[in-house]
Amino acid sequence: MLKKILVANRGEIALRILRACKELGIQTIVVHSTADEKEMFVRLADESVCIGPPQVKGSYLNIPSIISAATIGNVDAIHPGIGMLSENANFAKIVQDHGFTFIGPDFVHIENMSNKIKAKDFALRIGLPIVPGSKTNIKDLAEAKIVASEIGYPILIKATNGGGGRGIKKVYKEKELKENLSLARKEAIQSFGNDEVYIEKLIENPRHIEVQIIGDSFGNIIHVGERECSIQRRSQKIIEECPSPAISEEERGKICDLTIKAFKKVGYKSLGTVEYLYSNGEFYFIEMNTRLQVEHTITEEVYNLDIVKEQIFIASGEKISINQNDVKKICHSIECRINAENPITLLPSTGMVTTYHPPGGPGIRVDSLLYSGCSVTAFYDGLVSKIIVKGNTRNECIMRLNRALDEYVIEGIETNISSLKKIVNHKNFISCDFDISWFDKQIENN
Repeated sequence: MLKKILVANRGEIALRILRACKELGIQTIVVHSTADEKEMFVRLADESVCIGPPQVKGSYLNIPSIISAATIGNVDAIHPGIGMLSENANFAKIVQDHGFTFIGPDFVHIENMSNKIKAKDFALRIGLPIVPGSKTNIKDLAEAKIVASEIGYPILIKATNGGGGRGIKKVYKEKELKENLSLARKEAIQSFGNDEVYIEKLIENPRHIEVQIIGDSFGNIIHVGERECSIQRRSQKIIEECPSPAISEEERGKICDLTIKAFKKVGYKSLGTVEYLYSNGEFYFIEMNTRLQVEHTITEEVYNLDIVKEQIFIASGEKISINQNDVKKICHSIECRINAENPITLLPSTGMVTTYHPPGGPGIRVDSLLYSGCSVTAFYDGLVSKIIVKGNTRNECIMRLNRALDEYVIEGIETNISSLKKIVNHKNFISCDFDISWFDKQIENN
């Protein structure tokens, strides 16, 4: 077992990793920016090192400073968390080259999946169904017109190195192509430092289904079910649930088994989330996240498995603690993401949290970076907390979620709690009648 881990992340996910390490008897060290020096994850770690200014480029994305902190701290391994450098193949390789264990997959697999064009080609080669589209990056408008004509409108223009819903534009007619191609390139370079884009067929009104996989160094690989992530705003997930209420047991078994079969071929190791669009009974691979997911929590509740600990076990050279036959659903679970934002304008909200009271009671879990007196700044992602509820049925989860949202008190900053209440009580959510564009349509109509 690893003896000391550096957590190269912040906020609630850093806390999540620290808690797993504490329960395993592993010493921890966190890196942090000057803006985060009083945050709870810094307080709860055994050691902490300030590595730079509030801006992520100078701190949480500062690879030399992170490696220096790991060297000084004499750690065995580095956990990249979520976002930040978690899917940076170069970082994973540098970590390994400096003699540390990277808590994640081999950098080659990260590299294959971080580039969307490579990922689609890789998925096709290992037998996964993909969305029709360009096989290479789009060079210019003329090539874009040819590809769009071949696959047919509507289409999506997507950043090749994208994520988080940025660098994506829908195009319904050829006359809209030029402007949206330019906009997608601009957004891509602003968000990812690279203006490469590709085109794929727009699957209208699909659902977003993702499969959680875990692999070890001994060739073992299992799936831990699937999650429904179709409640999205501008391609950003805001509510997730497990299992999906939209697919049958037969469909569930089919896509989970196909995913495992595909990634067993390449000896995938560590956690991975394989994401699909689902429409009219068909699944289409869109991307893979080679890391821990924000919504790993609901899988943990439904399958009674600590996914973060499994990730650490595998990085320590151990086998997965369970086999596929042990993976059994014991409940339903739903997660709501609490963002620091104005619920009407959706603009970020910053300031000091003056009062903080999380919900409690049976079946409620809260993963949060907040506490009374903490400051929420504009330097980082607006996700400040997650409510995770579990119940014997989906309806029980919805009722419990209503109670939890009513109980949650966060004062001093604005949040999207009121918006989440509306979603949870909407007839379409209750009846499972929604897709990935449903929430955006609700905003437009109101």
